[in-house]
Amino acid sequence: MPSFAAVSAAYQDLPSRVYSLMLSTVNSDGQPHASYAPYVIDANYQIYIFTSGLSAHTANLQSSGLASILLIEDEAVAPQVFARQRIAYDCEASLLPRGTADWDTVADRFEQRFGDIIPMLRSLDDFQIFCLSPQAGRFVMGFGAAYAVDPQNLSQLIGPPQTGPDNALA
Repeated sequence: MPSFAAVSAAYQDLPSRVYSLMLSTVNSDGQPHASYAPYVIDANYQIYIFTSGLSAHTANLQSSGLASILLIEDEAVAPQVFARQRIAYDCEASLLPRGTADWDTVADRFEQRFGDIIPMLRSLDDFQIFCLSPQAGRFVMGFGAAYAVDPQNLSQLIGPPQTGPDNALA
């Protein structure tokens, strides 16, 4: 079992190693919808997604204001597909108003991370930026090694590993 310092370092490193997140939303009838979105994350662990207004998840985020997201290690580099490193967050979602300094700042960060596609997306009126604010989270390092994220300081984990049915495989 790695040291708590090594686990914390892996937790803080994972968001820089993956470029998209798995996104779970629900529609107004309570039907779940799974999707994905490229993202950027700031120093306060606020996560931003740039989404088309034509997508189901955008409508779901607008109506519910809630999302569950998963940042997960690429299976091509994971030593064991059953124990991929991953972070799950339960989030509140809010729309950044287009034309504001915050919207422009976040769009600039998308352009820095994802390049030439972003100016074209910025020009499309239906594209919107949501801020996903984690309220709770969990980091799984591997088999039997799941840690709660400190809701008061999202950059920190609460140790030691949690046990129970959710950790049976990882």
